[in-house]
Amino acid sequence: MTEYDYIIIGAGASGLLLADAMLNDSFFNDKRVLLLDKDPKNSNDRTWCFWEEGDGQFETIVHKRWHSIHFQGEDVLKRTDINPYSYKMIRSIDFYDHYLGRIKESSNITFVQEGMVDIKESATEVTVKTTNNTYSGKYIFNSLFDYKMATGQKKYPVLQQHFVGWVIKTEKPIFNANEVTYMDFSIPQKGNTRFMYVLPYSNDTALIEYTLFSEQLLPKAEYEAAIKKYIVKRFQCKTYEIIEKEAGSIPMTAYDFRKHHTNRIRYIGTAGGWAKPSTGYTLMSTANKIPKLIELIKQGKPLQKLKLKNKFWFYDMLFLDVLHHNNGNGHAIFESIFKSLKPQMVFKFLDEITSLKEDIIYINSCPKTPFIKALFRRLF
Repeated sequence: MTEYDYIIIGAGASGLLLADAMLNDSFFNDKRVLLLDKDPKNSNDRTWCFWEEGDGQFETIVHKRWHSIHFQGEDVLKRTDINPYSYKMIRSIDFYDHYLGRIKESSNITFVQEGMVDIKESATEVTVKTTNNTYSGKYIFNSLFDYKMATGQKKYPVLQQHFVGWVIKTEKPIFNANEVTYMDFSIPQKGNTRFMYVLPYSNDTALIEYTLFSEQLLPKAEYEAAIKKYIVKRFQCKTYEIIEKEAGSIPMTAYDFRKHHTNRIRYIGTAGGWAKPSTGYTLMSTANKIPKLIELIKQGKPLQKLKLKNKFWFYDMLFLDVLHHNNGNGHAIFESIFKSLKPQMVFKFLDEITSLKEDIIYINSCPKTPFIKALFRRLF
């Protein structure tokens, strides 16, 4: 049985960023680190997007950036510059190539393509059984998420941000390559919170996603039918080539995933509750938490001390309570927010860096009644 100091399960965003942080810190130079994933990570299986002021840590692998966004609802249409922010996109294949390339050149971090079968913990170590081998480590960081982690309780609702996306190429230039359609609620809501999301790579190529905030997934055909209809209705386009497809589901819940941590097992990324509950955005949230996790490891402190709850967790909890109680109400909330506020203010609030005064301004832009009712349901 091969022994390691740390085992990281999953070579997605959180696993790779944690491994890279260890690679860049001299504290881990004499530590043996194992990174496990069942996949070779050699395909473009997802897209990560985020907003940011200026240049950031992912600049060398940013595939595309936009400086303007489009928001649309039943009675609001806003096209606006987002300066000093830019909206950035990273293709997963570029992310994998960059970070795995660095890791594979290191002397103390080993990447192994094997699927995890079982984990057993003792007082002194953790043992991981894979499809081919057994490994032991002092600590494990597990990024593999299962909805059952959160659905076994009733205190916090568990919604999903689920989507299907197509990258299409058209015969004629029909897209505005300088503008992201951040949310388009002009589509039928059908009792849910549903919107279209458009990332134009160029004037003739774009990623178009049909996205829902709801509890249950749809049949695949329903997502794809909605995308087809939207392309025809909005862009007056019937002929195009589908270059790539992607699909996913991100948990939206205020549930405290720390309940699953043990003395030697720490869940990270989505499995650790690092996805922002109200939006599902995870990459920058993960990037911000990795340095804090590294410091806890170096200080030898219990990993449970990396806490996530703050005032924004409470705001997110109420928002999800509202959507859970009336899932068709989402479009009205977002329309009210974007009608009242500049997108820069929205981004700042979602980045969780607003002051209490700014929080009040943001909260005041939301419909009052559903949130007051949600607060009373929580209190009483």
